[in-house]
Amino acid sequence: MTLTIPALRARGAKQRRRRPLSLWIAVVTLSVIAGTAVLAPVLAPHSPEATSLLDSLAPPGTEGHWLGTDSVGRDLLSRLMYGARLSLLAPLAVVLLSGLLGTAIGLLAARAGGWVDAVLSRAMDIVFSFPSLLLAMLVVAVSGPGLLAPICALAVSYTPFIGRVVRSVALQEGARPYVESYRVMGFGEWWVTLRHLLPNVLPVLLAQGALSFGYALMDLASLSFLGLGVRPPEADWGSMISQERGAILQGEVWSGLLPGLAVLVTVVCVNLVGEHVGASVGRKQR
Repeated sequence: MTLTIPALRARGAKQRRRRPLSLWIAVVTLSVIAGTAVLAPVLAPHSPEATSLLDSLAPPGTEGHWLGTDSVGRDLLSRLMYGARLSLLAPLAVVLLSGLLGTAIGLLAARAGGWVDAVLSRAMDIVFSFPSLLLAMLVVAVSGPGLLAPICALAVSYTPFIGRVVRSVALQEGARPYVESYRVMGFGEWWVTLRHLLPNVLPVLLAQGALSFGYALMDLASLSFLGLGVRPPEADWGSMISQERGAILQGEVWSGLLPGLAVLVTVVCVNLVGEHVGASVGRKQR
């Protein structure tokens, strides 16, 4: 059968619109993780803090404990569900704060230009040169353990990632003819920026935010593992791994492996979604 040129183009467009299986798996997995975090008080079979030394390090499938227990007899499934709350909310707060700061700085640098652009760009370069995890550790060392200080420190550290991308896209959009036409018609610079440039920046911002979420999750889990994150009795996945270090050294790796797998699966799924969004944005811009 011979296909016409329009038919070939339609088939190509349909193939481009087809979502890969890995993307659907990532979306479903993230939906399940987020759903269990929200519904943890309803779905968790036990209290996350209920201990039973007689049931410590019970293997998966033990009566009443589907995923087993940790070194002090706490139900691992319940702790994973409750731990997902802080493990997801804290990186989300980092992404939202850095997104707001980065968008404001990037748009201001792109639209103001001149010495304002030079100062803001150099400031972002300076912040970008500091490792995010090291900066968070320094802030926590001054303020003490807790989530607020690491969230603020990581938000500042991730701001250049967002700001540089937003600045680049805003400069490209600002050079387009429609922006000049609005300027000639008498519309204000910031009206054009907020009304027309910002909507065109949002898709790129979403893609960068998804990737930043994965990095923030790993950084916050690392801080919790080092004892610089959440404070007991609250728990996230990083602190769960830290609390099971003794069991891991004794060869009982299961209780520490599960929260580590939760971090790994979540980061991989978020990165898959972020890469797909970024690829989609790139195709639209071309």
